Amino acid sequence: MKKIICSCLLLINLAILVGCGIDNGMGGRDYIYAPYLGDGENYLEIIENPFLSVKENNTSSFAMDTSTAGYANIRRMINKGVTVPKNAVKIEEMVNYFNYDYPAPASGEGLGIVTEIFDCPWNIEHKLISIGVKAEELEVLSKRKNNIVFLLDISGSMDYSNKLPLMQSAFKLFVETLDDDDTISVVTYANGVDVRLNGAKGFEKKRIVNIIEDLQASGGTAGAKALARAYEVATENFIENGNNRIILGTDGDFNIGISSNSKLKDFIIEKRESGIFISVLGFGTGNLKDDKLEIITQNGNGKYSYIDTITEARKVLVEEIGGTLNVVAKDVKSQVTFNPFYISKYRLIGYENKLLTDEEFADEKTDAGDIGAGHVVTAVYEVIFNNDITVDKTLDDNWLKVAVRFKNPKDNTSKEIILFVNDEQEKDIPSEDILFISGVIEAGLLLRDSQYKGIASYYSILLRLSELESVLNDEYKQEFLGLIRKLSDEKEA
Repeated sequence: MKKIICSCLLLINLAILVGCGIDNGMGGRDYIYAPYLGDGENYLEIIENPFLSVKENNTSSFAMDTSTAGYANIRRMINKGVTVPKNAVKIEEMVNYFNYDYPAPASGEGLGIVTEIFDCPWNIEHKLISIGVKAEELEVLSKRKNNIVFLLDISGSMDYSNKLPLMQSAFKLFVETLDDDDTISVVTYANGVDVRLNGAKGFEKKRIVNIIEDLQASGGTAGAKALARAYEVATENFIENGNNRIILGTDGDFNIGISSNSKLKDFIIEKRESGIFISVLGFGTGNLKDDKLEIITQNGNGKYSYIDTITEARKVLVEEIGGTLNVVAKDVKSQVTFNPFYISKYRLIGYENKLLTDEEFADEKTDAGDIGAGHVVTAVYEVIFNNDITVDKTLDDNWLKVAVRFKNPKDNTSKEIILFVNDEQEKDIPSEDILFISGVIEAGLLLRDSQYKGIASYYSILLRLSELESVLNDEYKQEFLGLIRKLSDEKEA
């Protein structure tokens, strides 16, 4: 297979800047600006989590969320045959792109936890421990009314076929899913900000679609001013106990008003207190400001998705939108406590920019991720078991304890669910879910050229996943295997 890798892209990888972290109150490291030089794409720096000693640090805390942009973004790079920058490889977003057959929680519980232990495919001396969280399904919940603001970027940078036209098609798909009593507003921005529709109803689909179809791209990008106006419009139409949300469609380039990552973060943190959530749809290549879009969703109670095709638009805005809008759990955070008698070292795979301190996990005011109805979130640890039997036990005969804290989105009451994990979670025959998850992680380690990749290979992934029934019956998982075959062919070419 031909490789379509030009010399300029080879230079890009050499030009990725690395900065040093500063305290941000979210696990000790602030957002680091790591530009994808040469084509204008920017990503937050990812410093892989190391192995930590359980004796010295037996707890691990992080914020959980359902963003999936990382997978869709690298998919378009692989399909185009270009080099994937390391900072674009967000392994947790790759894993969370797919659906898994986790058991639903008991009615009224909100969330449920499931774990599984499996031999690590890329290091036979290690184990993988998966932690899966599933929210209650939409059909068991009382559906709430929607107040939604479409915030659409129509600046000159959006004037490409994979940006504005694709964004228009995506939002038109979403319009078809509206209930008659939904409240819809449309705010656009370029050099300035224009409220094109304020408080229309869902039954006015033709009117909404006409506005979307008439959009044209030109001018600068007054993104910060537009965000402020969108929050104002959402507030004007606020529905008590409803879904109040801004859906931002953009390539993320803000060049008028607030443009720094730190100021953007502060602005979004201030606005989230309004009870208005914000989700982001990223579009396009060559100018994608992934860093800004990640900051907006991480700090604005939202989900970040990347739209590279109309198929992806349908997945995000039709198939999954019901769960996205109907949030079951706010500020979801997990803490894992390891028993040093059984486990000597652990490494959280992914979630590098979502780490929390123990104090932040305990603090009810800490902002974290949100999980919508029926959605699943997965985290995986690579662990090394302990051969030193002189170490004291801390959790009786349990290997670890998983605690998940979250808030009810209706009244902000807090809840914690706990699961103890021991040898009962280690199965002789691993589930198809954990096999597939291990394949996605292995691919991420290879794409990052991770120091922890061990004997990982694309061939190993294909061998392990190709015949799984859950893959053969899932178009998205089949597509993943197609990407692995392409990467494998390129490696052998």
